[in-house]
Amino acid sequence: NMRQSTTTHSLLSTLLTLSISCDAFTSSLQSISRHQHRSLLPLPPLRSTFVAETEDLQDGIEAIDRMNPEFQETLNSLRHYPYFRLYSCDMLGSCEYMPQELFECYSQSCEIYPVDEDEVPSDIMAKDSEEHDFELDGWARWDMPSEDYYDTDQFPESYTGYDGAIIWKFIHERICFNVDEDDEDWKADFNKAVSGLHSMISAQVIKGIEEKLEEGDDEVAGMDVQAEFQRRLSVHGETPHALENLYFGYMLMLSAVDVAKSRILSDCAADRIHSDEAALLQTILSSPLLENPSVKVAYQKLHDHAVKDEYSKSALWEARMRTRDLMRIMNCVQCNKCRLHGKISVLGVSTALQVLLGRTGEGGDPTRIHRVELAALLTTVAKFSNAIEFCARMSK
Repeated sequence: NMRQSTTTHSLLSTLLTLSISCDAFTSSLQSISRHQHRSLLPLPPLRSTFVAETEDLQDGIEAIDRMNPEFQETLNSLRHYPYFRLYSCDMLGSCEYMPQELFECYSQSCEIYPVDEDEVPSDIMAKDSEEHDFELDGWARWDMPSEDYYDTDQFPESYTGYDGAIIWKFIHERICFNVDEDDEDWKADFNKAVSGLHSMISAQVIKGIEEKLEEGDDEVAGMDVQAEFQRRLSVHGETPHALENLYFGYMLMLSAVDVAKSRILSDCAADRIHSDEAALLQTILSSPLLENPSVKVAYQKLHDHAVKDEYSKSALWEARMRTRDLMRIMNCVQCNKCRLHGKISVLGVSTALQVLLGRTGEGGDPTRIHRVELAALLTTVAKFSNAIEFCARMSK
């Protein structure tokens, strides 16, 4: 009996061990199956490599990082069409803000030349001439149109070697508002938009250095692209909020395009914008990035600050005056290519503020936007989009 009991006990132990092993094997198979099933599901979106100090901007930043690459491609395609690449710009305007020694940029990369008159579509030239006007208390004023049109396809953004530090110092110290960057005020929002503009142009400059290094250009020999990025745009650099303000400015630009959507579609339907450009614009205007609530946070902040009380509303003339000053100080830029792109970018930001704020903070009338303002708005959105992609790559 004892031998039988021992044998029975041994048999039960063996069966129990086999049962546990089978359970473990089955559990392992189920785990593998679940893992394989999960691998077939869409991966959750990656968080942005940049974390904003202002928490309520973070969701918008992540939305931009997810959707901007495809959006950027369409925007850059749009820029190749005459409507968005031809600008009649005064390259001989005098600097009225600071004493300057006469300096001519003899570098080939600085110089630009107007296109032949027959290369400018007659409808663009006629429209610009018809729409040009003078509004005493308006937003940034574009130059008086002439026969001299410049082509941003022929003279794209690039590194020219020009040092615009004195211009930016004047802008931040004398044109921007003397308020704390954390103030809950539209003046602080205005400063952030200007800082975002500065960041966008800095990204263009660094990308231009990178391109010239790849070409083996002696002009940039010894320069370090990553060091330039860290100095100009990183949170540990000279302007810790440069990247956050780049995103803030881009959010405002996107919101302005969304507000102006009906005007743009109306121009497309009326054939005031040719069919090829219209097709691209319809793709751009249908992008979920424009209607994403988290991307509209910057605009909502600007709006709420502008209408929070009667004083805020009545002081908006100061924003209009400053956009005019921003445009005029571009005449102090002594690199012609930089001056052209600087003026286009300032007009783009000014047009965005005009659409978003208007005179009362409740928004302007998009139907009053001129051809050159609409072109500058979309061109500047593309410039911001390219800057965002470059900074995302440099931050990895």
